Amino acid sequence: MFRKIMAMLMAMGLAAGLAGCNTFAGAGKDIQRGGEVVEEAARDVQQKM
Repeated sequence: MFRKIMAMLMAMGLAAGLAGCNTFAGAGKDIQRGGEVVEEAARDVQQKM
């Protein structure tokens, strides 16, 4: 009985960890794209000066 409960808890923890990794990966891509937009805008301003 104890082993079944431990296996279930470990599986739930693994699933939560994988979901968290995907969330952070998506957030990292969003932040990276935001930085690229800022860089492009800065280049445009520099060229106009």
